[in-house]
Amino acid sequence: MYAELRQWGDTVVRRRYAVIVTVVAGLLALGAYGLGLGADLSSSGFDDPSSEGVRAAQVRDNAFGRDHSSDLLLVFRAPDGTTIDDPAFAATVVAGLNALPQRFPDRIDRINGAYWPTDIGMALPEVFGSPARDKAFASIAIKGLNPTEQGRNYREIADELTIPGVRMEVAGGQPVAAALNDTMVEDQRRVELFAVPVVAVLLFFVFGGVVAAALPLIVGGLTMLGAWGLLRLLTTVTEVNSFVSPVVSMIGLGLAIDYGLFVLSRFREELAEGRSVEDAVRNSVSTAGRTVLFSALIVVVAAAGILVFPQGLLRSFAYGAMITITLAALTSISLLPAMLAVLGRRVDRFGVDWFRKPVARDPGNAWGRLAAAVMRRPLAVAVPVCLGLLVLIFPIQHLAFGSINEKFLPPTHPTRLAQQHFDESFPLRQIDPIDLVIVTFDPGTADVVRADANRAPGLAAPFAEPMRSPFQPQVLTTGTVLAEAADAEATIEYLRSMPLPPGTTLLVGGQPAVEKDSIDALVTRMPLMIAFVFLASTLLLALTFGSVVLPLKAAALNLLGLGATLGVLTWVFIEGHGAGMFGFTPQPVMALVLVIIVSVIYGLSTDYEVFLLSRIVEARAAGASTTEAVRAGVAGTGRIITAAALILLVVTGAFALSELLMMQYIAFGMVTALLIDATVLRLVLVPASMRLLGDACWWAPGWLVRHRPRPESDSATSVPAPVVVRERD
Repeated sequence: MYAELRQWGDTVVRRRYAVIVTVVAGLLALGAYGLGLGADLSSSGFDDPSSEGVRAAQVRDNAFGRDHSSDLLLVFRAPDGTTIDDPAFAATVVAGLNALPQRFPDRIDRINGAYWPTDIGMALPEVFGSPARDKAFASIAIKGLNPTEQGRNYREIADELTIPGVRMEVAGGQPVAAALNDTMVEDQRRVELFAVPVVAVLLFFVFGGVVAAALPLIVGGLTMLGAWGLLRLLTTVTEVNSFVSPVVSMIGLGLAIDYGLFVLSRFREELAEGRSVEDAVRNSVSTAGRTVLFSALIVVVAAAGILVFPQGLLRSFAYGAMITITLAALTSISLLPAMLAVLGRRVDRFGVDWFRKPVARDPGNAWGRLAAAVMRRPLAVAVPVCLGLLVLIFPIQHLAFGSINEKFLPPTHPTRLAQQHFDESFPLRQIDPIDLVIVTFDPGTADVVRADANRAPGLAAPFAEPMRSPFQPQVLTTGTVLAEAADAEATIEYLRSMPLPPGTTLLVGGQPAVEKDSIDALVTRMPLMIAFVFLASTLLLALTFGSVVLPLKAAALNLLGLGATLGVLTWVFIEGHGAGMFGFTPQPVMALVLVIIVSVIYGLSTDYEVFLLSRIVEARAAGASTTEAVRAGVAGTGRIITAAALILLVVTGAFALSELLMMQYIAFGMVTALLIDATVLRLVLVPASMRLLGDACWWAPGWLVRHRPRPESDSATSVPAPVVVRERD
């Protein structure tokens, strides 16, 4: 691959202007197309489409029509000193409700029902009124064949639902979904307004010049524009959940800047060693470019592991991450080298001389000295550090899975409060009931099933008498809600294990069942994902560095760092330490988010490992001993890996300011992982473990040794003179 990349670098140098025009025009065109991405994003994909819970919903919808009872719930509070039966109050509310379908015929389908008689809705006072007669609610159906269409229609009327003079709260499935999505949009704006300027300042201090600092930002910005266009193109063939856009933007922007940082740093090193601009570009593409490509490939593989899961959200995230990371790597080895070939030594213009020193390859710098100190007493350093990480892993035993709900919003968010007040006032009308779908041709069978179902643990009320479908008379349905402290899993397992009369099929559905099925699918397939990512990344690392031991060591350290990160997240977000500081409600973590965190953190950990090991292997290929190579590698990459980690910390840390719990969880997880990775793992445990392994690090079968990098150019041999690390017996 070295020869091919050097040839590519030569092509970029010779055709630099054509490369710049072609790549920039293409990315800008994709960016223009991607401006409409938000309208094409979906709000579905959280569930396992093959699960019993989803099948129950499909059978129920086919037999009875789509359930719109919880689309939009308007909760009315009677004026002080009166009740909901007050004639003036009732007349005002009814007039407002009757006007809604007339004002928004393309958005609102009907009034399902209310406490008072309306033009088109049922009047059921015992269902829609509170026992104290101080509150009542109305159920409104939003038009749409799927959650995405319904969400768009709801947004069009969300600000028009007020009734003058009436105290009203807006709850239901569509308001909660809209509040969650709006918070994600705000998160993306926060990155644009906060993270990008801070990253620009960091890059200035890293490179000491305005021009050099601007280049990675240009690469990152254009990469994101192109990624948005490709994501919108992806929506034409599959659903892409709205949650994917900010997360992919966070990861893609950070990695694109990091990749640009590594290529640009190598270019400045080559210039500092006296090479011509053309040779510096060629050498940067063939060395740093090779590392970037392999690094991106490994992160893509980690994202591809998510494809073993059936949930649409996870699959769309995997596709989005793979597209964005691939684009970031390709831009870093095409557009950036072409710009460097044009700028040449002017890359250091408009800066401060004191900051302009390129990254030193001197093993005597601070990072080299730290590595040497660690390798003098590797066991004494590694043991307490590993014990500390194991302590951080310990809380993971309390890890619990949940799903997205209104509690992901801040405790004071009006939509969360509205849903909370509705559930408290109408506990038997919650929007997440347990549903039974009974398929039978025997009229008496449904009563037998219902009688058995009413003995299930955790029910807040008995199942109602089953309703028979007017279109498919063999299909009946009934439902109820769970008690507040009920164990949903125990209830669902009881219902699904009940003996059934001959010729009867029972499907247990409803949101609790759908959530349980989705979590079960994740837990069942998680070992497959871990095995795939572990084997694929280990094989790629082995082919990259021509060693079997180095990839296994890297995997062990990555798993240690990942476990410590998950332990910290459990301690904070599930056990609730810091809930007051960050403004969230402790609760089980959304299982889908956990899968994304595991994939991203493992991929990023391997990403930094590739950058460090590439320099170590390069020094080894030039004839350095293992300890000399490690010291040279850490010295040569310490500053850049620290800068890259800081950039990702800023980009992901911006999401820690989110009001949405799952974005806080992702941001906090990324920040924790980066801190552990860039400090404890790369600067301490890598030197300690390689010193303990010694020359065993390089063991490989003969066919694999041929893949080991060799000093094929003067660039490859330009490593520091060997520095002896004194070893103690």
